[in-house]
Amino acid sequence: MSLALLIEQFLNGLQLGVMLFLIAAGLTLIFGVMGLINLAHGSLYMVGAFACATVAAATGSFWLGLVASLAAAAAAGALMEVAIIRRLYARDHLDQVLATFALILIFSEGTRWLFGSFPLYLDIPPLLQGAVALPGGGQYPLYRLAIIGVGVIVAIGLYLLIGRTRLGMRIRAGESDREMIAALGIDIRSLYTIVFAFGAALAGLAGALVGALQSVQVGMGEPALILAFVVIVIGGIGSIKGALIGAILVGLVDTMGRFLLPKALALMMPATQAGPVGAALASMLIYIVMALILAFRPSGLFSART
Repeated sequence: MSLALLIEQFLNGLQLGVMLFLIAAGLTLIFGVMGLINLAHGSLYMVGAFACATVAAATGSFWLGLVASLAAAAAAGALMEVAIIRRLYARDHLDQVLATFALILIFSEGTRWLFGSFPLYLDIPPLLQGAVALPGGGQYPLYRLAIIGVGVIVAIGLYLLIGRTRLGMRIRAGESDREMIAALGIDIRSLYTIVFAFGAALAGLAGALVGALQSVQVGMGEPALILAFVVIVIGGIGSIKGALIGAILVGLVDTMGRFLLPKALALMMPATQAGPVGAALASMLIYIVMALILAFRPSGLFSART
């Protein structure tokens, strides 16, 4: 096992973690402020990917597609909140789950009707093509490093937004006591719409960035949503810091587990068996980690409600 290969897999895990953070940050904000379980958050990830692919194909510019992904996902999120989600705040979580699950089906079939069942593809922009040399003689794609950089910038921006701005103060107050801030004259409905649209835009950004690495297709949001829920459970509901730490942990555990487990098992069993067994164990690993964390910290690592 070469050093370059190990570093490459570590960076792959970090890049996966950054993508999960972009999805989970919006999801944990929405749940923390509104108390809403939004199963349709993955559909907003898909909307961003399709918007980026469509605009990039029409204009030839990935960057215009990236702007379109943010705008389309934010607009879809705001429309969803005003038209449907707003009526669910006073309902129990079962009603929220059923309603947002229905939205998944509506988004999926609507997207299939508009774009068809065949996947779309995004090209990596010329500015980010190529690779960077790694210690040990390997190379790593520049675009994946750029994704990691985007995640770092977004994390810093969220920290400043939540901790240093008037909007962030209102969001924090909404997490703590939404009735009180409504009594102080703050338009709680507008705040909810802004938070929901902002979380949707982050999911759309993640979809657009991932779209250049894999195909853009109907249903691409559901696997990402499952991992995003694992992230916010590990990190703690309502905590942006927890979403960041949890996302990086899940990304590294998943990627390094899939890379190292088959090699470790090959030392104890035939290689023909080690591959399938290692892959099966690796797919379970993040859920084992989640169970262990919850056993010792039931509210997650950095719960905003503890």
